[in-house]
Amino acid sequence: MSLSQLMPDPNVVLCNAASQTYPSCNTYTHALSFFNKIEGSQATARQNAELLRSVISQQRVPYTNQAGALIDAVKAVGEQLIAANPVELAVGNIVRRVLHIIREEDLSLTTAAIGGLNLSAVSDDENDDDRDGDSTLSAAAVAAAARSTLRPPSLQTLLEDTPVSAAVPQTSSSGGDSEGKSKSADKSSRSRKLKHDVIEAVNEQIADIVICHEQIAEQAVEHIHQNEVILTLGSSRTVLEFLFAAKEKKRSFRVFVAEGAPRYQGHLLAKELVARGLQTTLITDSAVFAMISRVNMVIVGAHAVMANGGVIAPVGMNLVALAAQKHAVPFVVLAGSHKLCPLYPHNPEVLLNELRSPSELLDFGEFSDCMDFGSGSGSPLLHVVNPAFDYVPPKLVSLFITDAGGHNPSYMYRLIADYYSADDLVVQRRATAGN
Repeated sequence: MSLSQLMPDPNVVLCNAASQTYPSCNTYTHALSFFNKIEGSQATARQNAELLRSVISQQRVPYTNQAGALIDAVKAVGEQLIAANPVELAVGNIVRRVLHIIREEDLSLTTAAIGGLNLSAVSDDENDDDRDGDSTLSAAAVAAAARSTLRPPSLQTLLEDTPVSAAVPQTSSSGGDSEGKSKSADKSSRSRKLKHDVIEAVNEQIADIVICHEQIAEQAVEHIHQNEVILTLGSSRTVLEFLFAAKEKKRSFRVFVAEGAPRYQGHLLAKELVARGLQTTLITDSAVFAMISRVNMVIVGAHAVMANGGVIAPVGMNLVALAAQKHAVPFVVLAGSHKLCPLYPHNPEVLLNELRSPSELLDFGEFSDCMDFGSGSGSPLLHVVNPAFDYVPPKLVSLFITDAGGHNPSYMYRLIADYYSADDLVVQRRATAGN
C-alpha cells in the first residue's frame, strides 16, 4: 500500500477534525467558513492548533516515513486553512509551528534509537567490567539538548525517550521469528510514540497561546514607571492586560488612547481602562503629533511580526511610529509568539493588507449623490479606500516584548528561526506519483 493510499482526502480530514473539535462544523464548507469568521489572532491560533491536533490524531501512520505522512496530512489541511483566511498570518504560523514540532519529535526519536543501537553494540563487544554506557547516553542527551531549541522536553518525554536496550539487556538466544516480531512491535510502538509526542507538544503550544497575555503582562513592571504617560492606538487585549498589570504593581501613570478610526476600537479600550481604574485620555488619530511631546512611551499591539522585525499593525500605526521617532519616544510592540511570522514582507505568500467595507466611512445612502448619471454609465466619481493595516518598518521599533521576553528588532529573525523549519516556509504538499 502506497503512502498516498494511506492518506485520506484532506477535505474529509478537515471536516472530520473540525466536527470533532467543534461539533457545529459538520460540512467541509461550513468548517472553512467557521474558521474564516474567527476574529483575533489569539483565538485563531488556538482553534487552528486544536484542529491540527485532531488531524494528527486521526491520521493513519505507516511503518515507514511516519513523519512524512504526518507532515503531508498537516500540509494538506494547512493549505486550505491559509487560503480560507490569508490575511490572518497566525493561521500559517501555527501550521508551520506544528510542522516544526513533527520534525523535531521525529529527530528526537531517531536520535534516541541510534543511541540505543550504539549502547547495544558496546554491550555486545565489551566485557562487563569495561562497559561504559554512560558516555553513549550522555552523547545522545547532549545531541537532544542541542536540538531542542524551541522548547525544553518534559520529564515524561525524557523518561520515554530512554532506549529500551539501556534498561533491558537483549538476549541472543531468541529465534528469527521472535526477532521479526520484535522489530514489528518496535515499529508500531515508535509510530504510536511519534503521534503521542507530537500531540503532547501541540498541547503545550496551545497552552502557551492561551496564557501568552499573562506572560507578557508579567513584564510590565520592568517597563512602566511611576508618573509616566503612555500612548497607544486602537484596542488590544495584550496592551490592556499589560497596562493593568503595571497598575496592579502600584504604578501610577496616565494613558493616551488614539481612537483608531474608522472602526474606533480605541473607544472600547478607553472604556476598559477606565473600568479598571486607569487614568485615560481619549484623543483623535490626527492629534497624535500634537500630544506625542507629552508622552514617555508608546505601547501598542501587533497583527503580525515579520522575520525582518517589521510589524503589521492596525491602520494609523505608522503615523504613531513616525511621531515617536521624531520626538525620540520609545516605540514598544507587544506580541505573542504565535504572531511571529517567518516570512518577509516581500514574500508572495504574505497578504499585507485588507480593504474593508466603505460603509465604515460613509453611509451607502450618501453614495447616490456621488454617481455620474449625466454620462449614462453610472460610474461613481467618489472612490472609498479603507485599508485595515499599516506596515511599520523595523527601524521605527525600539523593543519587542513577547511571551519569551524582550528583544531588539535586530534579534527577531534569530528568535523566529527557533520556532520554524526552513523546509516549511512554503506550506505546500509534495506532488504524488501519477499526478
